[in-house]
Amino acid sequence: MNWFYAKNGSQQGPLSTDEIKNRIAMGEIGPSDLAWREGMSDWMPVGQISELKAAPAASASPEATPSFPTASSAASPYQAPSAAPSPVQMAPGQVIPSYLWQSIVVTLFCCLPAGIASIVYAAKVEGLKASGNFAAAKEASDNAKKWAIISLVLGLVINLIVFAVSFTGALQGVQPQ
Repeated sequence: MNWFYAKNGSQQGPLSTDEIKNRIAMGEIGPSDLAWREGMSDWMPVGQISELKAAPAASASPEATPSFPTASSAASPYQAPSAAPSPVQMAPGQVIPSYLWQSIVVTLFCCLPAGIASIVYAAKVEGLKASGNFAAAKEASDNAKKWAIISLVLGLVINLIVFAVSFTGALQGVQPQ
């Protein structure tokens, strides 16, 4: 049976039952870390999963009997745990934009170095959100936006300077007759 666990907002696995029990025994996985296996309806704290306790229960109580989810409620191990520990939980309806398309546009048309910094931060946002690290995703989003704006402003300033120099140079080259 394959187990997955979440620790500090990062999902790990798959692990066999013996492997996950060994990690629990070594203290690598704590009782408040979340775990999931196929057949469970949702992620649960390791300390509440009877199968993962050091000494298996002699008799199964009705609460310890696993319930198998229906097709509509089945969770996937590749989804972030619903209660993954993270410094900041995302509020309902809150959106953390990646600013990826804006970063690409300013890189192509404005300022290459600052635009690349913006693309790097923008590319991190979705992965951080998927791992449940919403605070880091928000920070990466803010940095992507900041560098996109810096790239846009630098591009406009440089283009204005080039235009002004070209225009004044063209005027100096014209001789009245």
